[in-house]
Amino acid sequence: MTDLRKLARGRDCQVRLEGICNFDPDTTVLAHYRLGGACGMGLKPHDLLGAWACSSCHDEIDRRTWNLDSEITARAHLEGVLRTLVVLIKEGKIKI
Repeated sequence: MTDLRKLARGRDCQVRLEGICNFDPDTTVLAHYRLGGACGMGLKPHDLLGAWACSSCHDEIDRRTWNLDSEITARAHLEGVLRTLVVLIKEGKIKI
């Protein structure tokens, strides 16, 4: 399978938190969505459950910063996961 973490480099942020996003593709990484049952102590979620996130959005997702309500952040992150999947499918990186 394609290394989805490496594919995040240089990509546009798909989380796009209003007032937070720095829109700098040089800082984009794969930010894993923490979904109950799909992760836990010492276990990251599968890379398919990740969104391309700039460093500022990633900090907010992981709560290194706390500028937005957690529900707003979680929803934007989940939408970012879906937007990331759409791009990966269109590019043929993920076959369905």
